[in-house]
Amino acid sequence: MSFDLSVNGKNYAVDVDGDIPLLWVLRDTIGLTGTKFGCGIAMCGACTVHVGGVPVRSCVMPVADAAAKPITTIEAIGETEAGARIQKAWLDIDVVQCGYCQSGQIMSATALLAANATPTDKDIDAVMAGNICRCGTYPRIRAAIKQAAEAR
Repeated sequence: MSFDLSVNGKNYAVDVDGDIPLLWVLRDTIGLTGTKFGCGIAMCGACTVHVGGVPVRSCVMPVADAAAKPITTIEAIGETEAGARIQKAWLDIDVVQCGYCQSGQIMSATALLAANATPTDKDIDAVMAGNICRCGTYPRIRAAIKQAAEAR
């Protein structure tokens, strides 16, 4: 089947089965490899992208469900106000250790700030709980989200 996707403001016509996960279309068909494969069951958050402005786990979302909705990946999140602040804070606080989970972490944190300009620790914990960091950079992630919130 052919699907028209709008990814990071660019249009793509992809000829894939409708049930293939969006993750694989982004990575293998379109060539945007910033979104990572982690678990394949929507538990780790490494594959988080925004579809229609909402963070979703692209490893389990069929491409057919994402068609006709704007998709934003880590490659373009810095073009949004919240994304730019999050990325700056990530660098300022030196959040990244191995870096594998960070695209998903940044996508979830950006969605949080876009929806809640002044998140509490409880808000941050609730939203970020679905993103696993094997290196344990959670204190730096929280600090970066707080810094980004204060920078507005």
